[in-house]
Amino acid sequence: MRYRTRVTAPATALIGTAAALTAGFPAHAAPAASSPGAETLGDPVFPALGNDGYRVSAYCLDLAYDATTRLVTATATLKITTTQALSRFSLDALGLDITSVRVAGLGAEFEQVGEKLRITPVRSLPNGSAATVVVAYTADPRRALAHTAWVPTPDGFAVCPQPDSAHTVFPCNDHPQDKADFTFRVTVPSGLRGVAGGLLVGTETLADGRTRYTYRSREPMATELVQITVGDYVVKNRQGPNGLPLRDVVPAARAAALEPALSLTSGLVSWIEQRLGAFPFETYGLLPCNSDDPNAFDFTGLETQTLTLYKPNFLLQEESKIGSHMMHELVHSYFGNSVSPATWADLWLNEGHADFYGLLYRYERGWTDSLGLTTMEARMKDTYARGDQWRKTSGPVASPNAANLFDSQRYLGGVLVLYALRQLVGDTVFSSIERAFLERHRNATASTENYIALASEVSGQDLSGFLRDWLYGTKTPRMPGHPDWTVTPVSSSLVAPNKRVGGHHHDNSATL
Repeated sequence: MRYRTRVTAPATALIGTAAALTAGFPAHAAPAASSPGAETLGDPVFPALGNDGYRVSAYCLDLAYDATTRLVTATATLKITTTQALSRFSLDALGLDITSVRVAGLGAEFEQVGEKLRITPVRSLPNGSAATVVVAYTADPRRALAHTAWVPTPDGFAVCPQPDSAHTVFPCNDHPQDKADFTFRVTVPSGLRGVAGGLLVGTETLADGRTRYTYRSREPMATELVQITVGDYVVKNRQGPNGLPLRDVVPAARAAALEPALSLTSGLVSWIEQRLGAFPFETYGLLPCNSDDPNAFDFTGLETQTLTLYKPNFLLQEESKIGSHMMHELVHSYFGNSVSPATWADLWLNEGHADFYGLLYRYERGWTDSLGLTTMEARMKDTYARGDQWRKTSGPVASPNAANLFDSQRYLGGVLVLYALRQLVGDTVFSSIERAFLERHRNATASTENYIALASEVSGQDLSGFLRDWLYGTKTPRMPGHPDWTVTPVSSSLVAPNKRVGGHHHDNSATL
């Protein structure tokens, strides 16, 4: 890895509206004198991810794409508030060629070590103080890295930051715990379109013929949910339920072929709003990435906030092949985006809920799933039988590690937990739990313990033992309402549930 130290030159950038959020990790006692901030937020799955000593309230990312060199020149402006007196602090950064750093208007020393950008301001930052940090850098979307969010395309790029790669696109506090406001400025040459999450708030034609597009998020966003894309796109706008603006970003050459899939979104939104309440963001739409490379990214769809990234050929199939997974990705706007996981060990809250409602949507329409089953009860009986094996080979539902984070235990295993809870408390109470959870933690983060506590509160009964057995136990509990269901004994000849070794595999959703 590069190791560089220098005092920087001036750089400027637009900064978006601040929206300070409370952090869910235990508070650290502020030392009497300034000291370096910790280079971790203590995540149980990715312990090196994130940084402490401050919180980010707003990012402005100013990226310019050169179609000739295919390089990106960028400035990231962060508005931070310290949570201790800091002599030094760090950002996550990998594969970025940093050229300058400024803190509170003054050039700062910096060094890149591993995946950290260490910054030493001219003067220490007092506890509770606000400061603006400006980092200028260049990036090559095609650079080979240990992991990357960049998705190079023939005409530009898109990004897929989940779970731990946003910092290959911009220096940041790369953990969902530290959600922030985002402003994006994307400058592109003539003939290309720049798009990002949130709403378009400005378009400017520059003197050299380039166009600068400015987008802003209305709600705070986790770094892993950022989407920035450049390409030969057309933007299709339509009105969704209750006046929700729908915005699809489509490769121009594929626009007509993709229209049948795009037209499904309004009906999907109507269905989920009836169950989970009003859509939580300012807009929604699809981004079929302009790449047919099967290795461009290792998933079918990814829930970047307000604009879900897809492999385009997936969306060319008939509705019965895509509708369930389109619902899965839409549900992430509620579970995962609006309410983000407090740590990556809480991923089952995202994926279990997305698969739960995606499967309900499938079975309501009579579409056969990948096992040939047509009811939730039949699928859950099959999943239940696998329970002890999955717990042995993949760990309990809420106890993942980095290697098995995205295997089926977090998806179908999570669905099984939700199904068991609904069996115990009934449909009406279960629905009340879901809505209350989303309302209480909207635009923030929530942990598994938060869900357990709220379920107990809403149901009027202590569900902590019941849910902890399902989420953390090494043996599969009895299924309420189904005393005849049995668990297949553990066998050493059986493999872990849909786990691909090496990398993060997101395609273990039962909705595919």
